[in-house]
Parts: sequence; C-alpha cells; structure tokens
Amino acid sequence: MSSWYDEIDPERKNIVCSKVRLARNWDEYVFPSRLSEESAREMIGRLCEGLKDIDGQLGRRYDIVDLSQLGELELKTLREKRILNSSIVKKKGPKAMMLSEGEDVSLVFNGTDHIRIQVLKAGFHMGEAWKEASQLDDFVNARFSYAFDEKYGYLTSYPTNVGTGMRAAVIVHLPSLSLGKKFPSLISDMGRFGVSIRGVYGEGRENYGALYEVSNQKTMGQTETEIVDLVEKVAGQLDEQENQVRMLALKHHRLIREDEIYKSYGVLKYARRLSHKEAMSYLSQLLAGVADGLIRFAEPRSVFQLMLGIQTASLQSLSERPLDKGELDVTRAEYLRERLPELV
Repeated sequence: MSSWYDEIDPERKNIVCSKVRLARNWDEYVFPSRLSEESAREMIGRLCEGLKDIDGQLGRRYDIVDLSQLGELELKTLREKRILNSSIVKKKGPKAMMLSEGEDVSLVFNGTDHIRIQVLKAGFHMGEAWKEASQLDDFVNARFSYAFDEKYGYLTSYPTNVGTGMRAAVIVHLPSLSLGKKFPSLISDMGRFGVSIRGVYGEGRENYGALYEVSNQKTMGQTETEIVDLVEKVAGQLDEQENQVRMLALKHHRLIREDEIYKSYGVLKYARRLSHKEAMSYLSQLLAGVADGLIRFAEPRSVFQLMLGIQTASLQSLSERPLDKGELDVTRAEYLRERLPELV
C-alpha cells in the first residue's frame, strides 16, 4: 500500500500537505513528565487494549509500534516522514504508537501528552484532515475520559496547547515568492493574523527546498473550525501570490525557467554525488516545473516523496552500516538516479 506522501494533488500543486494534530490527556493519570515508568507502561497497555478495535476507523488498518524499542535511526526516520516530532523522538522511557497502513494517521501514547492524534493529507485538504481527526477523537474519547476544564478546554502538558489542543498546518512550496525582498516582512506580518510561517528545512535563505509550514499560533479563543479556516485561508493566499510571481516570470522569462528546470532534472538524473543542499534545491526547481507544466514525467511521481527520501536518516536506513558525509552524498545521488522518472 502506498503512503500519503506518494500521492499528488492535481488541484493545488504548490500545496504539499495538510495536517491536523490533537493533544489529549487521560484524566486518570498525571501528565507524562510526572508519570512513573510503571504507570506509563500500564497506561499505554490500557490504551492499546481499549483501542484494539480501531481497525476500520476511517477505513484503515493500524499497527501498534513500541517506540521505546526502536533505535535512534528508526525514530529519526519517522520524524523525517513527519509522523513524529523532535520532542517525541528525544523522549526517554515508555512510548508507543498506532500507525495506519498509509502512515497518514497516527496515535502516539505517552509522548509529550498521553494521546496525540495526527492526520496527514497530501495536498490542500485541511477540511478532510480535520473531519477525520475529529472522528478519531470521538472514537478515543468514547473509551477514555479526557482531562477537560469548562473554562480552559482540553488540559495539556504545554500551556501553549491548552484549549482546543489543536495544531493545524499546511506545507506550501514558495520558491519564487521566498526570493522577494519583502518576504521576511510578509512572514512577520502573518503573526498579526494568528499564524506562524517557518521553513521546513531551515530558516530564511538557508531553507533548502523552499518549503514553508503555515500553522496556528493560538489554541484558545477560537473553535477548531475557525483555526482550520484561518490556516487554510493564509496558505491559500500564499499559494495564489506564488502563482502570480511564477506566471509573471513565465510570461517574460519562459526560456530561462525551462532551462533551469531541465538542467536541474539532468543533474538529478545523472549526478554521482549530491549534497543535501544541492539535491533539495534541484528538486525544488523540479517541483515548480511540474506544477507549472514546464516538464512532464512519463509516470506520476511525487517530488515531495523524493525530498523525504533523501533526508539523512532515511538514506542511512538503506545502508547496513553508518555512512559518512561523502558516502551520504553518493547514496543520495544514487537514490535519485534510481527513482527519478523518465520524461515524456
């Protein structure tokens, strides 16, 4: 079965993915940071037992993963795939996860909170992600009573998540807009609307790949639907502005754009060594070229999936031994040569 990051949204090609994450805590236990190892194992066992009939929810089959038994490399690979965050990867002690076949839905137990529900969707599908997360939330809450306050809402380990406990996010590809002199101020201004925009693979000019995550800053004072609408609106506006800049470039410099994209494809297809910066920059060019119809693959292929595949932990997991930087560059080039589709 293919994973969510293998999918392609034909409508909004600059929108890579949509995500909804819900932080929840079981009112029978103290927060994970204060939970003893014995109590944590007991809680995880009860959660897994109580949710054993989760198969079929949202039409998916789930596997139970004991995260505490995974090695550092496996955990980092899950982080690169956006299934886990850095806090959960670094956390010591008992922790587990229920992960769907397509890796688009996950429930993490005893991470920063007792339960973290996450739904990922390729493309611009915030509404669908929220609907599925809400259904799964109701399914879990019917079996386990959440820590909830009438005044403050859902109680979470971090005060910044109290209220709805929701983080809604959209990853947008902005290779042209981000080059503009006003882009840093544009990002800063978005804070006034209650959203934050950060580079996925670095900050500023060092964000190789030009991928940016738009997410809500506040979890209180707004309903879940209002948060989803806000993030969706801002991401949509950025997408439209990116398209305007790119269409203007196409109108006046089409040959230059085509030349850059085909050169990028050529390097990716035939290079023998590629640094992370080089590969991400060329893949970014390719992602924009496909979106603009300047280059066509003989078979559909998600460029974002290739971006995920060339990250350090993912590449290391393909080898039977640790790789140094030079070896990683060689492996990265080989990975892309084997997986980059032919052109029409």
